[in-house]
Amino acid sequence: MFGVVGHTEWVDFAVCERLPAPGEILHGRELFSAAGGGGAVAAVQLRKLAGEAFLITALGDDDAGRSARADLLRRELALEAATPPGTPQRRAFTYLTDDHERTITVLGERLVPGRERDQELAWELCDDAQAIYFTGGDAAALRAARGARVLVATPRAREAICAAQVQLDVLVASASDPGESVDGFDPPPKRVVLTAGAAGGSWTGVDGATGAWGAAALPGPALDAYGCGDSFAAGLTYGLGAGLAMADALDLAARCGAHCLTGRGPYGAQLTLG
Repeated sequence: MFGVVGHTEWVDFAVCERLPAPGEILHGRELFSAAGGGGAVAAVQLRKLAGEAFLITALGDDDAGRSARADLLRRELALEAATPPGTPQRRAFTYLTDDHERTITVLGERLVPGRERDQELAWELCDDAQAIYFTGGDAAALRAARGARVLVATPRAREAICAAQVQLDVLVASASDPGESVDGFDPPPKRVVLTAGAAGGSWTGVDGATGAWGAAALPGPALDAYGCGDSFAAGLTYGLGAGLAMADALDLAARCGAHCLTGRGPYGAQLTLG
């Protein structure tokens, strides 16, 4: 079993030629909504690779939260979602532009599951997992996720990682995103993976080992980049949990990112195995 412990957002997407200039009214060609955010996107990609996957998350106690729940269930996830009473769902608005970029505005507080608060959730799933990707939760949630054979995380979960004081197998981050600094983690992750988009990326190990990979060929025309990084992280999590060597797991992860780039939104073209 593979899974994700982390966050979900309800995302409204607008497909436009470009971003609007200050004060401009811009007409979008297409509007759609979906459950997004790193936790949700990675969980769906894991399900497409492994055949099944769980997501332990938190959702809002409002219409947007209920829409997110229905969307995640429709995507065939084993969903464990806390719903703190009276808490609104975190939302986002995303421009998808003709240069294949995504530009995101996030609205509301980040909702993540808490092992101590949300004891009704099936945290025992973590103990049987081959691999888990962690995008958010409290320190106890990360300690529960450490029950998996392989634990991968994003530095955006820094607070929980530092408080839990457990060693990650892999910390995966964007080399160009200042919000994803990989410095200052104690204990240090066994491996740090830095992605660089079309340039591939590189990794370093706490044992001094290093490596690099190139971007995978696109299986079709590029559409938008929403979810590419999270799909990459899911592919890496799956590959390592399935016992692949680091180089092979990174090649699979790169294919996941490339496939996602050719679909509309996070789920339009994610890689499916078998």
